[in-house]
Amino acid sequence: MSTQDTLLSVTELQVDYQVGASTVRAVDRATFDVPRGAIVGLVGESGCGKTTMASAITRIISDNATISGGQMVFDGTDLVSLSERQMNRLRWRDIAFIPQSAMNSLDPVYTVEYQLNEVLRGRGGLSRRAAQVRSEELFEMVGIEPGRLKDFPHQFSGGMRQRVAIALALALDPKLIIADEPVTALDVIVQRQILDQLRSLQQMLGISVVMVTHDISVVAYTCDHTVVMYAGKVVESGRTAELLRTPVHPYTMGLKNAFPDLKGAEQGLLTPIEGAPPSLMNPPDGCRFASRCPFALEMCRSVDPALMAGQDGHAVACHRAAEAPALRAEAVKYETWQEDA
Repeated sequence: MSTQDTLLSVTELQVDYQVGASTVRAVDRATFDVPRGAIVGLVGESGCGKTTMASAITRIISDNATISGGQMVFDGTDLVSLSERQMNRLRWRDIAFIPQSAMNSLDPVYTVEYQLNEVLRGRGGLSRRAAQVRSEELFEMVGIEPGRLKDFPHQFSGGMRQRVAIALALALDPKLIIADEPVTALDVIVQRQILDQLRSLQQMLGISVVMVTHDISVVAYTCDHTVVMYAGKVVESGRTAELLRTPVHPYTMGLKNAFPDLKGAEQGLLTPIEGAPPSLMNPPDGCRFASRCPFALEMCRSVDPALMAGQDGHAVACHRAAEAPALRAEAVKYETWQEDA
C-alpha cells in the first residue's frame, strides 16, 4: 500500500506495563496499516493487546504503561515522537475515540449539550451560536432529535447514549476514529443499528476507523480490513473478505470456526479453540499459539515466526503458511481441535 493511501502506519510497536518488579509486554512488535477512508478491525480474544493498541494510538495509556519501541506514523507524523502538548492538539481534532460504554465518556451531572459544547467551543474554538448549530447537526447525523440536546445522559437508552458518543467523536471532523468495542454492551438489534449508523457516517465523511472487537461477526459485517492479534502479536492481517474466506494462520481458522455459519447450521455445534492464551508475564519461546495449535511442529515451539506480507498486502506469521489450503481442510473438522483427538 502506498504512503499516499495510508492514514496510519504502525510499525514494530511495543507497549510495556510495569507490574511490580516485572515488565509485561502487552503489544509486541505489532505492524499494520490503516488505509484512508476504511474501517480496520482489530480482533482477538480478551487480553490479546487490542485495547492497549487502541489506547497507544491515542497516546492515552495508564501510568504504568510505556511505548517502548516502534513507530505510529499518522498522516506523515510519528505519534510516538510527539510531546504531550503536541499530541493533545491532535486529539478530538484529528484522532477521536468512542469508548466501549458511553457512560465512560458522558458526565451524568451535565446535559449532553453542555458536553458537546465543551468539545466544540473548548477544543474547536467555535462561537456559542456556531456550537449550537453544529450540535444540532451532529444529533441529526446520528439519528437523534435535536430537541434532546438538553437531556441528561441517564435520560437516554444505551443505544442512544452510544449515538451521543459517536456524535462527540465526530464533533471536530477527525480523520481517524478509534472505536473500542462500541457495541458490546448493547443487544443485537441495537448493535446492528449502531454499526449501520457508524458505517454510513464513515462512508459519507470519508474518515478512517479502527474498530476494536472480540466479535468476528462485527468484523465480517463492518470492516474493510482485519488485523488478528494473539498474545500481544499481530498474527495475520489483510482484506476482511479474503482473510475470512481463506485464512492462513491457524488461529484465524479457529476464530472463523467459532462464528456461526448459516449454511452449516444443521451441525448444531461450534468448534472451540481448546486451552487459553499464554501469560504475558513469561511468554513462551516460538509461536505463542503453538500450545493450542493442532498443526504445530517442533520448530513452532522454539522459533518465533516473522510477520511476512505477500504482494496482495495479506500478512501472516506462521511457519506453515505455504500449507494453508491443506490446513484449512483439516481446520473445519471438529475433532481437529479436540485435545484428546
